[in-house]
Amino acid sequence: MMTALLPPSTNHHYRGARAAAWFLALYGVGWIVPGMIHSFLPDGGAGTIAGLDLGHNPALIIGLFAWAGATQIAHGMVTLAVALHYRTLVPLLLLVSLLERSLLSWSAWVGRAQPGVHHPPEHYASLILIPVILLFLLLALRPAAIQPGGPR
Repeated sequence: MMTALLPPSTNHHYRGARAAAWFLALYGVGWIVPGMIHSFLPDGGAGTIAGLDLGHNPALIIGLFAWAGATQIAHGMVTLAVALHYRTLVPLLLLVSLLERSLLSWSAWVGRAQPGVHHPPEHYASLILIPVILLFLLLALRPAAIQPGGPR
């Protein structure tokens, strides 16, 4: 059954930096943890973490956070699978992550930004992650030296 879900690993074909794959694994965990918070915390973290006012339509806001949490958990699981088992896809997933963080940041800080609007922690995290993801993307694209000791 597991071989049907997880075809053979492609790690032996990956030529990028090992650090890029390990960063992607941490990044995957960084998706799963907030996803679990959004899915399972009573307010989804909307009020307790993001500081949003839940007075107007709490059911809608909490529902949207739960929906986002479900997608974050799924995204994190795929990210972990790539980082740990399908490393040939590390550059692609880093590029997709860079695009996503760039669009999130644009939306939060420029395109849809409104003066005086509260920014949740994720808005700041996205700004920090853009250059970090870019660095690891470049490392993933750069062929690493052959390392003794077998597969990465």
